[in-house]
Amino acid sequence: MEGVLVLAGFIGVPWVILHYITKWKTAATITTDDEALLEELYQLARRLDERMDTVERLVASDHPEFKTARILADKEVDNAPLAELEQLLAEKKASRQ
Repeated sequence: MEGVLVLAGFIGVPWVILHYITKWKTAATITTDDEALLEELYQLARRLDERMDTVERLVASDHPEFKTARILADKEVDNAPLAELEQLLAEKKASRQ
């Protein structure tokens, strides 16, 4: 009886711990499909941002009293998050090659 308990303690407990550590590590990663989808969504968001900037410039040129609701594209504060994302994407592509 004591031998079974010792065996369970030395084999069973570490096996359960390692099993759940492995499950946790595999669940925490994103797949390459997820990465491709995120990159596609990022590119779509950039194009939509550029289109909104264009629409705001066109409306502002036709109506001088128009005040843009968004931060203008040429301000660094507005472009900082995009620049950071572009840098991360470039680093990821460089590490793959």
